[in-house]
Amino acid sequence: MARLRIGLVGARGYVGSELVALVEAHPALELAWAASRSGAGTVGHVALEELTPADVERRGADAVVLALPNGQAAAWLPSLEKVPVVVDLSADQRFNDAWVYGLPELHRARIRSARRIANPGCYATGIQLGLAPLLPLLAETPHVFGVSGYSGAGTTPADKNNPEKLRDNLMPYSLIDHAHEREVSHHLGRPVHFMPHVAPFFRGITLTMSMVLRQPRDRDALRALFQERYGAEPLVRIVDDTPLVRDAVGSHRVTLGSITTAGPRAVLVVTLDNLLKGAATQALQNINLALGRDEFEGIPIHG
Repeated sequence: MARLRIGLVGARGYVGSELVALVEAHPALELAWAASRSGAGTVGHVALEELTPADVERRGADAVVLALPNGQAAAWLPSLEKVPVVVDLSADQRFNDAWVYGLPELHRARIRSARRIANPGCYATGIQLGLAPLLPLLAETPHVFGVSGYSGAGTTPADKNNPEKLRDNLMPYSLIDHAHEREVSHHLGRPVHFMPHVAPFFRGITLTMSMVLRQPRDRDALRALFQERYGAEPLVRIVDDTPLVRDAVGSHRVTLGSITTAGPRAVLVVTLDNLLKGAATQALQNINLALGRDEFEGIPIHG
Protein backbone atom coordinates (compact mmCIF):
# COMPACT_ATOMS: atom_id res chain seq x y z
CA MET A 1 0.00 0.00 0.00
CA ALA A 2 1.33 3.45 -0.94
CA ARG A 3 2.41 5.57 1.98
CA LEU A 4 0.60 8.81 2.76
CA ARG A 5 2.68 11.83 1.76
CA ILE A 6 3.55 14.44 4.39
CA GLY A 7 4.96 17.89 3.56
CA LEU A 8 6.76 20.04 6.10
CA VAL A 9 7.22 23.81 5.94
CA GLY A 10 9.80 25.02 8.45
CA ALA A 11 11.91 21.92 8.89
CA ARG A 12 14.97 23.40 10.59
CA GLY A 13 13.42 24.15 13.98
CA TYR A 14 13.60 21.86 17.00
CA VAL A 15 10.01 20.68 16.61
CA GLY A 16 10.40 20.13 12.87
CA SER A 17 13.34 17.83 13.51
CA GLU A 18 11.39 15.80 16.07
CA LEU A 19 8.42 15.48 13.72
CA VAL A 20 10.64 14.32 10.86
CA ALA A 21 12.00 11.50 13.03
CA LEU A 22 8.46 10.41 13.93
CA VAL A 23 7.20 10.52 10.33
CA GLU A 24 10.18 8.60 8.98
CA ALA A 25 9.63 5.82 11.54
CA HIS A 26 5.89 5.69 10.81
CA PRO A 27 4.73 2.54 8.98
CA ALA A 28 2.17 4.36 6.80
CA LEU A 29 3.64 7.85 6.26
CA GLU A 30 6.54 9.27 4.29
CA LEU A 31 8.13 12.69 4.31
CA ALA A 32 7.56 13.78 0.71
CA TRP A 33 9.30 17.18 0.92
CA ALA A 34 10.65 19.62 3.47
CA ALA A 35 10.91 23.37 2.99
CA SER A 36 13.21 25.74 4.83
CA ARG A 37 14.31 29.31 4.23
CA SER A 38 17.90 28.32 3.51
CA GLY A 39 17.12 25.16 1.56
CA ALA A 40 20.52 23.74 2.48
CA GLY A 41 21.27 20.32 3.93
CA THR A 42 18.99 17.43 4.76
CA VAL A 43 16.42 16.55 7.39
CA GLY A 44 16.09 12.85 7.98
CA HIS A 45 16.45 11.27 4.52
CA VAL A 46 14.97 14.24 2.64
CA ALA A 47 16.87 17.18 1.17
CA LEU A 48 15.80 20.56 2.45
CA GLU A 49 14.48 22.81 -0.30
CA GLU A 50 13.89 26.55 -0.50
CA LEU A 51 10.31 26.24 -1.69
CA THR A 52 7.85 29.04 -2.38
CA PRO A 53 4.11 28.73 -1.66
CA ALA A 54 3.60 28.16 -5.41
CA ASP A 55 6.14 25.30 -5.33
CA VAL A 56 4.31 23.73 -2.39
CA GLU A 57 0.99 23.99 -4.19
CA ARG A 58 2.43 22.07 -7.17
CA ARG A 59 4.02 19.40 -4.97
CA GLY A 60 0.89 18.65 -2.99
CA ALA A 61 0.62 16.12 -0.13
CA ASP A 62 -1.92 14.20 1.90
CA ALA A 63 -1.07 16.41 4.87
CA VAL A 64 1.13 19.48 5.34
CA VAL A 65 2.57 20.63 8.65
CA LEU A 66 3.44 24.30 9.13
CA ALA A 67 6.29 24.49 11.65
CA LEU A 68 6.86 28.22 11.29
CA PRO A 69 7.31 31.04 13.82
CA ASN A 70 4.15 32.77 14.94
CA GLY A 71 2.71 35.12 12.33
CA GLN A 72 4.19 33.43 9.25
CA ALA A 73 1.56 30.83 8.37
CA ALA A 74 -0.81 33.18 6.52
CA ALA A 75 1.46 33.51 3.48
CA TRP A 76 1.32 29.74 2.92
CA LEU A 77 -2.35 29.00 3.47
CA PRO A 78 -3.69 29.99 0.01
CA SER A 79 -1.30 27.50 -1.59
CA LEU A 80 -2.63 24.71 0.65
CA GLU A 81 -6.32 24.96 -0.28
CA LYS A 82 -6.30 21.56 -2.02
CA VAL A 83 -4.31 19.76 0.67
CA PRO A 84 -6.66 17.43 2.59
CA VAL A 85 -5.13 18.09 6.02
CA VAL A 86 -3.08 21.05 7.29
CA VAL A 87 -1.67 21.17 10.82
CA ASP A 88 -0.34 24.53 12.05
CA LEU A 89 2.13 24.25 14.93
CA SER A 90 2.23 28.00 15.54
CA ALA A 91 -0.22 30.05 17.62
CA ASP A 92 -1.76 31.63 14.53
CA GLN A 93 -4.95 29.54 14.32
CA ARG A 94 -5.56 28.60 17.95
CA PHE A 95 -8.36 31.16 18.33
CA ASN A 96 -9.79 30.61 14.83
CA ASP A 97 -13.11 28.77 15.03
CA ALA A 98 -12.69 27.64 11.41
CA TRP A 99 -9.81 25.44 12.60
CA VAL A 100 -10.19 22.49 14.96
CA TYR A 101 -8.15 22.76 18.14
CA GLY A 102 -5.93 19.69 18.15
CA LEU A 103 -5.73 18.46 21.74
CA PRO A 104 -6.80 14.85 21.11
CA GLU A 105 -7.47 13.81 24.70
CA LEU A 106 -10.12 16.56 24.89
CA HIS A 107 -11.26 17.00 21.26
CA ARG A 108 -10.68 13.65 19.55
CA ALA A 109 -14.08 13.37 17.84
CA ARG A 110 -13.76 16.73 16.08
CA ILE A 111 -10.20 16.06 14.96
CA ARG A 112 -11.23 12.87 13.15
CA SER A 113 -13.20 14.91 10.61
CA ALA A 114 -10.95 17.98 10.54
CA ARG A 115 -9.15 19.41 7.52
CA ARG A 116 -7.48 22.29 9.34
CA ILE A 117 -5.99 21.67 12.78
CA ALA A 118 -4.37 24.13 15.19
CA ASN A 119 -1.80 22.28 17.28
CA PRO A 120 -1.91 23.46 20.93
CA GLY A 121 0.96 25.20 22.64
CA CYS A 122 3.32 23.17 24.81
CA TYR A 123 2.48 24.85 28.12
CA ALA A 124 -1.19 24.93 27.11
CA THR A 125 -1.23 21.16 26.57
CA GLY A 126 -0.04 20.39 30.09
CA ILE A 127 -2.21 23.02 31.76
CA GLN A 128 -5.42 21.90 30.05
CA LEU A 129 -4.88 18.22 30.68
CA GLY A 130 -4.17 19.00 34.32
CA LEU A 131 -7.17 21.27 34.86
CA ALA A 132 -9.87 19.78 32.62
CA PRO A 133 -11.08 17.08 35.04
CA LEU A 134 -11.25 19.62 37.88
CA LEU A 135 -13.17 22.44 36.16
CA PRO A 136 -16.56 21.67 37.76
CA LEU A 137 -14.93 21.68 41.21
CA LEU A 138 -13.14 25.04 41.06
CA ALA A 139 -14.19 27.88 43.35
CA GLU A 140 -11.62 30.41 42.12
CA THR A 141 -9.27 31.09 39.23
CA PRO A 142 -6.44 28.51 39.31
CA HIS A 143 -2.82 29.66 39.35
CA VAL A 144 -0.11 27.85 37.37
CA PHE A 145 3.64 28.26 37.87
CA GLY A 146 5.43 26.95 34.79
CA VAL A 147 9.09 26.31 33.97
CA SER A 148 10.34 25.33 30.51
CA GLY A 149 13.68 24.42 29.05
CA TYR A 150 15.10 27.01 26.69
CA SER A 151 14.27 25.06 23.54
CA GLY A 152 10.76 26.44 24.07
CA ALA A 153 12.10 29.85 23.06
CA GLY A 154 13.00 28.56 19.58
CA THR A 155 16.20 28.96 17.60
CA THR A 156 16.20 32.74 17.04
CA PRO A 157 18.81 34.18 19.46
CA ALA A 158 17.25 35.81 22.53
CA ASP A 159 17.86 36.13 26.27
CA LYS A 160 15.43 33.24 26.87
CA ASN A 161 17.53 30.75 24.89
CA ASN A 162 20.97 32.10 25.75
CA PRO A 163 22.71 29.47 27.94
CA GLU A 164 25.09 32.06 29.37
CA LYS A 165 22.30 34.33 30.57
CA LEU A 166 20.41 31.35 31.94
CA ARG A 167 23.38 29.86 33.77
CA ASP A 168 22.52 29.41 37.49
CA ASN A 169 19.36 31.32 36.78
CA LEU A 170 15.59 31.12 36.45
CA MET A 171 14.12 33.77 34.15
CA PRO A 172 10.49 34.86 34.56
CA TYR A 173 8.75 36.47 31.58
CA SER A 174 5.26 37.48 30.34
CA LEU A 175 3.85 37.03 33.84
CA ILE A 176 0.45 38.43 32.84
CA ASP A 177 -1.37 37.74 29.57
CA HIS A 178 1.09 35.18 28.19
CA ALA A 179 -0.14 33.74 24.86
CA HIS A 180 -0.67 30.33 26.47
CA GLU A 181 -2.63 31.89 29.33
CA ARG A 182 -5.03 33.34 26.76
CA GLU A 183 -5.11 30.03 24.86
CA VAL A 184 -5.91 27.95 27.93
CA SER A 185 -8.52 30.39 29.23
CA HIS A 186 -10.20 30.46 25.81
CA HIS A 187 -10.39 26.70 25.31
CA LEU A 188 -11.27 25.78 28.89
CA GLY A 189 -13.91 28.50 28.98
CA ARG A 190 -12.72 30.10 32.22
CA PRO A 191 -9.79 32.26 33.35
CA VAL A 192 -6.48 30.69 34.28
CA HIS A 193 -3.56 32.68 35.70
CA PHE A 194 -0.22 31.49 34.34
CA MET A 195 3.31 32.56 35.27
CA PRO A 196 5.99 31.17 32.89
CA HIS A 197 9.72 30.89 33.51
CA VAL A 198 12.64 29.56 31.49
CA ALA A 199 15.44 27.50 33.05
CA PRO A 200 19.00 26.51 32.02
CA PHE A 201 18.01 23.00 30.85
CA PHE A 202 17.31 22.44 27.14
CA ARG A 203 13.92 20.70 27.04
CA GLY A 204 11.03 19.70 29.23
CA ILE A 205 8.25 21.49 31.13
CA THR A 206 7.09 21.33 34.74
CA LEU A 207 3.84 22.95 35.86
CA THR A 208 2.70 23.41 39.45
CA MET A 209 -1.04 24.14 39.60
CA SER A 210 -2.64 25.62 42.69
CA MET A 211 -6.42 25.89 43.04
CA VAL A 212 -9.24 26.35 45.52
CA LEU A 213 -12.16 23.91 45.30
CA ARG A 214 -15.80 24.59 46.09
CA GLN A 215 -15.75 21.79 48.65
CA PRO A 216 -12.83 19.95 50.27
CA ARG A 217 -11.77 16.80 48.42
CA ASP A 218 -9.10 14.41 49.60
CA ARG A 219 -6.22 13.23 47.46
CA ASP A 220 -7.80 9.86 46.66
CA ALA A 221 -10.99 11.47 45.38
CA LEU A 222 -9.07 13.75 43.04
CA ARG A 223 -6.84 10.93 41.85
CA ALA A 224 -9.98 8.93 41.06
CA LEU A 225 -11.23 11.80 38.88
CA PHE A 226 -8.00 11.79 36.88
CA GLN A 227 -8.04 8.03 36.59
CA GLU A 228 -11.61 8.09 35.31
CA ARG A 229 -10.78 10.75 32.73
CA TYR A 230 -7.39 9.52 31.55
CA GLY A 231 -7.08 5.89 32.63
CA ALA A 232 -7.49 4.68 29.04
CA GLU A 233 -5.26 7.37 27.51
CA PRO A 234 -1.92 5.89 26.38
CA LEU A 235 -0.14 9.26 26.44
CA VAL A 236 -1.30 10.40 29.88
CA ARG A 237 0.29 8.87 32.97
CA ILE A 238 -0.96 9.36 36.53
CA VAL A 239 1.50 8.84 39.38
CA ASP A 240 1.46 9.30 43.14
CA ASP A 241 4.95 10.76 43.44
CA THR A 242 6.09 14.15 42.19
CA PRO A 243 6.87 13.89 38.45
CA LEU A 244 10.31 15.27 37.58
CA VAL A 245 11.04 17.30 34.50
CA ARG A 246 14.21 15.31 33.77
CA ASP A 247 12.08 12.16 33.45
CA ALA A 248 9.83 13.88 30.91
CA VAL A 249 12.68 14.45 28.45
CA GLY A 250 12.28 12.17 25.45
CA SER A 251 8.86 10.95 26.61
CA HIS A 252 5.76 11.11 24.43
CA ARG A 253 3.51 11.25 27.49
CA VAL A 254 2.20 13.83 29.92
CA THR A 255 2.65 12.86 33.58
CA LEU A 256 0.29 14.08 36.31
CA GLY A 257 1.18 13.56 39.94
CA SER A 258 1.92 14.93 43.40
CA ILE A 259 -1.79 15.55 44.05
CA THR A 260 -1.90 17.31 47.41
CA THR A 261 -4.90 18.64 49.33
CA ALA A 262 -5.55 20.63 52.50
CA GLY A 263 -9.17 21.58 53.09
CA PRO A 264 -10.48 23.19 49.89
CA ARG A 265 -6.99 23.79 48.50
CA ALA A 266 -5.44 21.40 45.95
CA VAL A 267 -2.09 21.30 44.17
CA LEU A 268 -1.06 19.22 41.16
CA VAL A 269 2.23 18.83 39.24
CA VAL A 270 2.34 18.09 35.49
CA THR A 271 5.40 17.39 33.36
CA LEU A 272 5.92 16.86 29.63
CA ASP A 273 8.50 17.21 26.89
CA ASN A 274 7.72 20.51 25.15
CA LEU A 275 9.10 19.27 21.80
CA LEU A 276 7.20 15.95 21.82
CA LYS A 277 3.77 15.73 23.50
CA GLY A 278 3.92 19.52 23.64
CA ALA A 279 4.34 19.73 19.85
CA ALA A 280 5.59 16.98 17.47
CA THR A 281 3.96 13.93 19.07
CA GLN A 282 0.67 15.79 19.32
CA ALA A 283 0.95 16.83 15.67
CA LEU A 284 1.36 13.17 14.71
CA GLN A 285 -1.70 12.23 16.79
CA ASN A 286 -3.64 14.85 14.85
CA ILE A 287 -2.32 13.71 11.47
CA ASN A 288 -3.18 10.10 12.24
CA LEU A 289 -6.70 10.97 13.33
CA ALA A 290 -7.43 13.28 10.40
CA LEU A 291 -6.07 10.79 7.83
CA GLY A 292 -8.11 7.92 9.25
CA ARG A 293 -5.21 6.06 10.83
CA ASP A 294 -4.95 4.74 14.38
CA GLU A 295 -4.22 7.77 16.54
CA PHE A 296 -1.13 6.25 18.14
CA GLU A 297 0.38 4.63 15.05
CA GLY A 298 4.06 5.48 14.82
CA ILE A 299 4.22 6.80 18.42
CA PRO A 300 6.28 4.81 20.94
CA ILE A 301 3.49 4.52 23.51
CA HIS A 302 5.79 3.71 26.40
CA GLY A 303 8.31 6.41 25.52
